[in-house]
Amino acid sequence: MLPDDATLLAKARNCLEMEADAIRDSAEHLGEGFTHSIHAIANAITGGKKLVFSGIGKNVPICQKLAGTFNSTGVPSIFLDPVQALHGDLGLCQEGDLAFLFSNAGESEDVLRIMTPLRRMGLSLVAITGKPESTLAREADIVLPYRADKEACPLGLAPTCSTTAALAIGDALAMVYLDVRGLTRNDFARYHPAGSLGKALLLRVSEIMRTGENFASAPDTVNVREAVLAISNARCGTIALTDAEGKLSGVFSDGDFRRASIKDEYVLQRPVSGFMTRNPRTISADALAVDALRMFEKVKVNALIAVDKNGRPKGLLDGQDLPRLRIV
Repeated sequence: MLPDDATLLAKARNCLEMEADAIRDSAEHLGEGFTHSIHAIANAITGGKKLVFSGIGKNVPICQKLAGTFNSTGVPSIFLDPVQALHGDLGLCQEGDLAFLFSNAGESEDVLRIMTPLRRMGLSLVAITGKPESTLAREADIVLPYRADKEACPLGLAPTCSTTAALAIGDALAMVYLDVRGLTRNDFARYHPAGSLGKALLLRVSEIMRTGENFASAPDTVNVREAVLAISNARCGTIALTDAEGKLSGVFSDGDFRRASIKDEYVLQRPVSGFMTRNPRTISADALAVDALRMFEKVKVNALIAVDKNGRPKGLLDGQDLPRLRIV
């Protein structure tokens, strides 16, 4: 029979806290092994080589995840099965590659057996382990230890804190190297062209803004009646108004019209320039759609005028369109 819900939650929190403690302890004891690893990554990648991640057991999905993370940031990486490596998969490796070997105890026979072949092929070896005094650590070129003195498993057997700490160390390597390389959002987007992430990173304002008959634009010399008619014909709530040079000079919305009508019964005959909002918020037509979403969230406007590099209006981005496009 299961214990009560409060007990179940208490056990879950204890597990999470123990794993969090392992990460905090590892962070506090992080040292030169980490910085040496970053320099080794830089040397390998700038030399046109790749990263090799290898481990056995529960470290397999960790290595696969880290190889995927580095690949997604433009750093060529592979997972090397240590068992298959001795039966031909060493052909994946080449001189100058950098190998990260994962073993909590640092005594995994499968991992230790590939160290000599890898070294003979000219790879540098980084040991990621919970035991800096282990065989793996002694025979590696660089030791990057983590701290996980206890497992969250009630039996003290199932890898939990150790695997969490190992993964966190690997993520730290990937994120620090991403940062020091100066990788940009556009760079990152090149490696994620599909799915919702690809859409969020690659979709540009010019691809989703309202244009043509769905975009109301007129010189700021028109009267309010003409402006309202243009808004109605475009079935949008805002018109972009331009000066004599064709640059955006202001916007006028149906909300502006309602407020003006309360104050002036002859507003339809008045010049729209007397009621328009000058210096409105704009966004570049070349900007990413996700940046437009952040602007909507920050400045709390209903629409943004998309402009070219010369300040000329090219289209309208309605905040109501973004949820439909499922931009994350």
